[in-house]
Amino acid sequence: MTTVQLEYIVAVDTYRSFVTAAEKCFVTQPTLSMQIQKLEDELGAKLFDRSKLPVVPTEIGSAVIAQARIIIKENARIKEIIADQKKEVQGNLKVGIIPTLAPYLLPRIITGFMKKYPRVKLEIWEYSTEQIIQLLRQEQLDCGILATPLYNQHLEEHPMFYESFVVYAAKSNKLHDKKFILPEELDIKDVWLLNEGHCMRNQVLNICNDKFMMGEHKNLEYNTGSVETLKRMVELNEGYTILPELSLQDLSAKQMNLVRFFKSPEPVREISLVTHRYFIKQAVIEAFKKEILMNVPEKMKVKKTKRVVDIVIDKK
Repeated sequence: MTTVQLEYIVAVDTYRSFVTAAEKCFVTQPTLSMQIQKLEDELGAKLFDRSKLPVVPTEIGSAVIAQARIIIKENARIKEIIADQKKEVQGNLKVGIIPTLAPYLLPRIITGFMKKYPRVKLEIWEYSTEQIIQLLRQEQLDCGILATPLYNQHLEEHPMFYESFVVYAAKSNKLHDKKFILPEELDIKDVWLLNEGHCMRNQVLNICNDKFMMGEHKNLEYNTGSVETLKRMVELNEGYTILPELSLQDLSAKQMNLVRFFKSPEPVREISLVTHRYFIKQAVIEAFKKEILMNVPEKMKVKKTKRVVDIVIDKK
């Protein structure tokens, strides 16, 4: 049994294809298949059901692959231990981040991080929460930056800060006349929402009252994945939307006049750095987390007097 063979079976499990796994491992498909066959012969057990498409692991194969993932990670920790002893932060860091956070957080940290750690290759993708969870479990991402809690036993959550939600209301909307907003004052029929699939949509619905009356009042159903579009819809039409606080940083004085804050305890989203339970690259991930915290307002790092809004719809 070799480490290479273990990497091959993990790759087939991840991509559910011998051809794709071979491409990702930079070997020919016959070479990969031959090595997996040798491992199966040595173990005396079939690890994959090749009769199905996509390829799936057998019951015993799932158990072996789970252990193989742990072995590969522990093997990688040896290099990490050496790097830690040398105080080196280097290597690739693959990060997934939700679109409602990326444009407001990343510009603050990218340049500073790359200057401090020139030996790190940073790869960042904007994905939905579900995509980030899946890619973390498949070990195609090293970490994710997203709203939590996720209620996923396979992942580790490292809370970093608490971003307030604010109301952005058109002048014609009754909320515009209020100094502070109470959640029960929100009227669901007037709100502009993100597409389904965005965790922030669920959080907004959890803040609003009568959330499941949605769709009974509006003649228009508008679907967007952009916070910036929500702002424009409020500015040029009627109604209101709910925005994350970091998205306010570039607003003009005229736009800030449409912003209303919630009365304490204000609803917030908990932003965490999330990793697989058996994650590696601890040094570079910790450096990335530190850079984020250096560029977030101090008041956001305190949870006291704030109410974390769940990303799962509360159907009660």
